[in-house]
Amino acid sequence: MAILRGDNGPVKQKAMQILVALGEIFDADKLIDVESAQISGVSYKTIGDTGLQWVESMSTEKVVIPTTLNPTGMDLHLWRQMGISHEFAAKQIQIINAYSRFGVKSLCSCTPYLSGHSPKFKDHIAWAESSAVCYANSVLGARTNREGGPSALASALIGKTANYGYHLDENRKPTLCVDLDIHLHAESDFSALGVSIGKKVNNGVPYFTGIENPSADSLKSLAASLAASGGVALYHVEGVTPEAYSLQVGGIETINFTSDELVSSYDALSTFQSGAVDLVAIGCPHASLSEMKKVAALAKGKKVANNTKLWVFTSAGVKLMAERFGYLKDIIKAGGEVYTDCCMVVAPIEQLGFKTMAVNSGKAAIYSPSASKVEVIFGTTGRCVDIAMKGFA
Repeated sequence: MAILRGDNGPVKQKAMQILVALGEIFDADKLIDVESAQISGVSYKTIGDTGLQWVESMSTEKVVIPTTLNPTGMDLHLWRQMGISHEFAAKQIQIINAYSRFGVKSLCSCTPYLSGHSPKFKDHIAWAESSAVCYANSVLGARTNREGGPSALASALIGKTANYGYHLDENRKPTLCVDLDIHLHAESDFSALGVSIGKKVNNGVPYFTGIENPSADSLKSLAASLAASGGVALYHVEGVTPEAYSLQVGGIETINFTSDELVSSYDALSTFQSGAVDLVAIGCPHASLSEMKKVAALAKGKKVANNTKLWVFTSAGVKLMAERFGYLKDIIKAGGEVYTDCCMVVAPIEQLGFKTMAVNSGKAAIYSPSASKVEVIFGTTGRCVDIAMKGFA
């Protein structure tokens, strides 16, 4: 009550007001402690001057729990190489500086769990990035709602969130069972699956059967596309994800996912099928070390076409590991570029002259046509790298 009254200053009062308002809207019984926060709304492209002013107005206080950021609109060190304007860069750096004054770590990644910011099973957290939320809930078994940037920041400043939604056991039960009739191979297959099922389940909780030995990268791709196409914040995979073992799935609708649906999902994610490609973008969500290894192997000994860019997006920690393993050298020698802190969805791609883009991410394929005004081709990582080398699809 003291914080809400303003005894701890206007910034913490505003943060508590946001949390209390959310609790009232969703009929929460109390506020609960959270272990960490992850804040969205970091790119200048998405929040603009209004968002920058709001963040700066709040940055007189310090966060009380470990807190990281979503990707920005540019590589904070290589923005000139990307072709970002000085005006955009100045505003983006202002945003990062404002968050730094909060004590927020400048780990700007949609995969913080790959860089040491990884919650434990059943930890309550307040994360905002949609794919990170879905991965944390589903694969790690942590508990978070899909926070907005302001509510995640409020939790970071107070150390609490309202006890509703996916913090409660009853809301983590499956609402739709999806039985796969086919074997998925590439990460992009899981992306296509997620896009198709996300549209069917909306913001429900799908339970998948028939998925055998998926990699962490595949589960990451599934999380991102489910979140982008349907607002899914939690899924279960029989015999794989931690909560699937204790769930009863009887009494809910079951649907099948077939090879025809997989092909249909691939086709629907491409806005054009052939022609020149300006940019091949990989790393949405940010590429893992194993994905960097795959791109390096595909690019080694080859050369990116003159009129095409190959951009790989990852976190700073993974880029450092990729450098030590030699993957970075192979990608750069082939003419590729590796960027951190940012991604193709929230970078000002539309200002850089790109008109066509190839991606291996369902999330990027969904968002990029509207967010960046580009035409997209969706395909496997192998196909994307091949397009980069040829310059066309």
